Amino acid sequence: MASKRHVNVGGVQIGGGAPVIVQTMTKTETANLSATMAQIRKVSDAGADVVRVAVPREKDVEALKTIVADSPIPIIADIHFNHTLALKAIDAGAHCVRLNPGNIGGPDKVAEVAVRARAAGTPLRIGVNSGSLPKHLHTLERDNPVEALVGAAVEFVELMERLDFTDFKVSIKSTSVPNTIAANRLLSQRIEYPLHLGITEAGTKWSGSIKSAVGLGTLLADGIGDTIRISLSTFHAEEEVKVAWEILKALKLRERGPVLIACPTCGRLQFDMDTVVADIERRLEDYEDPIEVAVLGCAVNGIGEASHADFGITGAKNEGLIFSRGKPLRKVPQDRLVDELFKEIDAYAKTRRIVVDDKHQAEGAEWLARIEAENAGDLTPERLAALEKAKQAEEAQALPASISPSERILLDETASPTDGRRFTRA
Repeated sequence: MASKRHVNVGGVQIGGGAPVIVQTMTKTETANLSATMAQIRKVSDAGADVVRVAVPREKDVEALKTIVADSPIPIIADIHFNHTLALKAIDAGAHCVRLNPGNIGGPDKVAEVAVRARAAGTPLRIGVNSGSLPKHLHTLERDNPVEALVGAAVEFVELMERLDFTDFKVSIKSTSVPNTIAANRLLSQRIEYPLHLGITEAGTKWSGSIKSAVGLGTLLADGIGDTIRISLSTFHAEEEVKVAWEILKALKLRERGPVLIACPTCGRLQFDMDTVVADIERRLEDYEDPIEVAVLGCAVNGIGEASHADFGITGAKNEGLIFSRGKPLRKVPQDRLVDELFKEIDAYAKTRRIVVDDKHQAEGAEWLARIEAENAGDLTPERLAALEKAKQAEEAQALPASISPSERILLDETASPTDGRRFTRA
């Protein structure tokens, strides 16, 4: 159920029926202006609607004044433990302030922040994490962590309402996906304020993206949630934004840029589809139109599985087919398949028309029928099962007998740069 209330963060509406807003958080030391602004511009280009920055010290507040003035998107100040920093962040012009009433110093300190925020017209985000619940809820947390999370959030909401401050959004997060889902479902029935969704400390780009997609996707599919942040252990904050957009695009909640459809490959594959898909995905980053592009690894199923795609390719050993919206366009040599695909995409981007040459279309349809006929007899389920079994045996033989526990994965500056952060890498 969508939140009835809404807040306005620097001109971006959150809640009240607005589209789900994407946010992230900078990974740099906020006081390092050049590094922080560079990252803000990156996440903005990637599609972030708002961005949060950590403000743990006085010099971060000073930097915040410049950041707010120069940022292309609204800035949220992230405050913990020190309510004075929250007051100064509001004075510095932050478009929103995030705080946890449970660790900010008690109701009196929260009241001071609410008074200053009301005077400045600054909304707040009331954040509750499973790792920072009030002490009186610790026993309940052991028995019923979901109820403890929701109970803390409701207590804080009631506190804000007693202070006559209603310009806020709420978040309750857990490292547990099931608990996050259950808690937000329950909270959405108890309050009308906008909800910020996230799986806290989700993990690496791989595991964290999956956990976030499962947890946030489930809630968003239920109509719960007004803004999301993907919390990944990566310096590249833009990666969090990309994952968030993929979740929203998959649920048809928002559109931004192309959607890539690609088959998982199997024993039918006769060309280097992994390289082709990677190349197409990289090149699609330069396009803004929300077109669907499909890559099918073989022609056995025709193009029916991706007949809805605006453009697509299906390949065989030496040739491939370019198709559009269920109809063949033309066949081309395998080594020119990607380049020719993008010629069609570029032509459409300029004219908004898909040009069909009758002769080329007929040749493509004939090629597709021939490929289907050639493979009709030998690509049986039994043969595919045998191919899969052989592949598994080959992979098992290739595994090392043992892996030393002392072996470590070392990240270089490209994968995880230290520029702008508080530590250096030896």
